Amino acid sequence: MSKDIEAIGKDIVDAAYKIHKQFGPRLLESAYQACHVYELHKCGRIVQAELTLPIEYDGQEFDEGYRIDELVDGMVIVENKVVDDVHPIHMAQLLTYMKLKNIKLGFLINWNVKLIKNGIQRVVNGLEEPPNRVGFIKKT
Repeated sequence: MSKDIEAIGKDIVDAAYKIHKQFGPRLLESAYQACHVYELHKCGRIVQAELTLPIEYDGQEFDEGYRIDELVDGMVIVENKVVDDVHPIHMAQLLTYMKLKNIKLGFLINWNVKLIKNGIQRVVNGLEEPPNRVGFIKKT
């Protein structure tokens, strides 16, 4: 992974920690997303929220309701959730967006956790990563 994409990932995680430290697990997904986008803008990041993601089939483009929660600097996708448990369908959703958009790095953030480090999953599409970088993010 390039240093640029790693810096974006760090900003995404740092912003999530800052927001969750203030609010904990009690807001709506849309509120966390608005705060997260705001924090990333403060870091100088370009964030597209609720970005329509059409699919292409047989040379035709279809807008069938796929929406990316956050696309950061055109290089990293963030999918926000406020759920009791993250299920495989949530991960499949993020991976689908990453594959359709040809994005190499994504984050699945479940804000409904006591400690945000337990709610952040880093996802890599099509690249090998060192074992210590796969799965849950830990604050260093």
